[in-house]
Amino acid sequence: MQEAIAITEQPVSVSVPVGYSFMLRCRAQGRTSLQYQWFCQYQSDCRPIPGATNQDLPIIAEQTQLYTCRINDLHRNAVFSDWVKVEVHQCVARGLPPRLWRGEPVIVLNPSEQRVEVGQPLQLQCAAMGVPAPSYQWYHNGNLLEQQKRKKLWITHTKVSDSGTYLCCASNSHGEHWTNAVDVHIGTCGSGKFFATGKIALLVGNNRYQHHPNLMAPVRDVFELSRLLEHLGFQVVSLLDLNKAEMVAAVSRFLQLLGKGVYAIFYYAGHGYEHLGRNYMVPVDAPQPYAPENCISVQRILQKMQQQKTALNIILLDTCRKWYNPGCALSQVQPLEPWGNTVYGYSTSEDAEAYELQDGEFSSGIFMKYLKKHILQEKKVTHMLEDVLEDIGHDPLVTGKQVMEIKHTLKEARSLTDPICPSGAATEHWGHGQEPLSRTVTFPCGARVELHFLRLFSNLMFVCAKPQPPLAHITDPQLLLRWPAETDDVAIQRESHLDHVESLLASVYKREELDCIFQLCALQKIQTDVVLQLDLHYTRPSTKQRTCESLQTTLQRSLLGQFFSQRNDSQPAPGRAGSACLQDALALSADPKGQGSLSTGSGHSLPSSSPSNFSSEPEENDESDLGELCLALLRAGPGQDGP
Repeated sequence: MQEAIAITEQPVSVSVPVGYSFMLRCRAQGRTSLQYQWFCQYQSDCRPIPGATNQDLPIIAEQTQLYTCRINDLHRNAVFSDWVKVEVHQCVARGLPPRLWRGEPVIVLNPSEQRVEVGQPLQLQCAAMGVPAPSYQWYHNGNLLEQQKRKKLWITHTKVSDSGTYLCCASNSHGEHWTNAVDVHIGTCGSGKFFATGKIALLVGNNRYQHHPNLMAPVRDVFELSRLLEHLGFQVVSLLDLNKAEMVAAVSRFLQLLGKGVYAIFYYAGHGYEHLGRNYMVPVDAPQPYAPENCISVQRILQKMQQQKTALNIILLDTCRKWYNPGCALSQVQPLEPWGNTVYGYSTSEDAEAYELQDGEFSSGIFMKYLKKHILQEKKVTHMLEDVLEDIGHDPLVTGKQVMEIKHTLKEARSLTDPICPSGAATEHWGHGQEPLSRTVTFPCGARVELHFLRLFSNLMFVCAKPQPPLAHITDPQLLLRWPAETDDVAIQRESHLDHVESLLASVYKREELDCIFQLCALQKIQTDVVLQLDLHYTRPSTKQRTCESLQTTLQRSLLGQFFSQRNDSQPAPGRAGSACLQDALALSADPKGQGSLSTGSGHSLPSSSPSNFSSEPEENDESDLGELCLALLRAGPGQDGP
């Protein structure tokens, strides 16, 4: 027997942003004319919607609610449509949904990385808009999870095998969209603390400028910071005196090695400048005056760091922030994503200079003087920087001249001392690996000399020659390392040679006998294998005559400039054109009461970007109440105004 009323089109659930206009539709057939009445859930009750007596119900989304439609005929027969949910997202990212949205799934909440101990519960959550409302399917390491078909993935008691990568597919009749993949760590790092999947740092110090005043502090500051970061578990590359093409190549290589969960630090000391909240770094080959294409935008680097899904991004700028050449065009940089993981540490405040403290043969920046005092503290990184700020503020040498500035969006209490828990695949090594191995050479007279290769910076190496216990027939041996011939590489080495760095070498390798050392600098510029000549001068006891013997040793270029990409470093990296103009630091000196010589010098800082609107967890009703509501409506008699 044919039913008195048959619903031919059920309404469908939707998931939309607040303010979105749409229609709920319901269609039915009967043996008499039909009447429609729409209901919505109001708190714990279901109430009729006044005037909602048509087949279509127009809605402007305001809050998440449940809806159903009752259809009556003239014989007091009644049926109810399916309950449908109108989920309303109160806060979505700017630009969502797209202008020509046709209802395909749009992700508004991505799952976040989790770390739990074995046996503890795991919850991952995502959300998507769509018309009709999307269905969800979770995957673990690429495998479909049959029981995980809701926005929230829930595992009551986790096992080590639950570790891995998770993501979810949201789909409806218009298509599908995938969330970001996230890593879940089970029982590997303990609880109660944050962790990094890796720690990577790039430090750049520009000292010797071709067309601008030289600086002194960056050498020592980069050296000391690299030692401290290595103590914290960072893989560090420290580079001195880079031209623009080399800076672009180094930054590009740095960005390639970042990934999800990594703690990333970029530090720059050198000439710099700020204009309208944008910060720029001056390469050593920048002309005078600067032009936009001669300099590097700090904001662009930070934006690229964020795109790598890092857990913590720190930019430390130890440079002047004086305004310079306001007629220059700003670099085109998009606003940063509001991920709450960015920290800027400026060595000085806006439109101010950063100072160097003269200390014997070396200078040290005021900023680094106090940063190295606090950087090993086990506290939130912004709190650590606040301690640095306070110390600088109390230093009488820079009172009224230099005040540190901190800007951040760091929403979690992450510290530089957090443990490292690698996520699956091994991270490509970045740092001081692949140093040439020590080797021993033997002269015709039988004397043996051991060669050590010691890096102070990633592009500056010392070759140390250490004679082995002398033979009885040789006395008073003396060694000399030198270039065997004049080449283009030799000319570059002479031009780039840094004085006074031997004292830094002695502070690190105190147990080494550094009688004969040879400096190899600007390693990124070397185009061929390096040939060094080792001369041994000695006296033969039998004749009392001084004799000289020579040997040559070769260092492969591949072990020298390894921290740059394989492209020709003399050419700018494609697609990474210079982004803005920078300022020339002004020389200023003072000698307050004999406490040391103070001058403007290295250092610079980063601007903060205006955050865009960001996604939040969507409002959600308890779906377990749907069954009770349906039963209540079905129990209602035909012709009643409510269930």
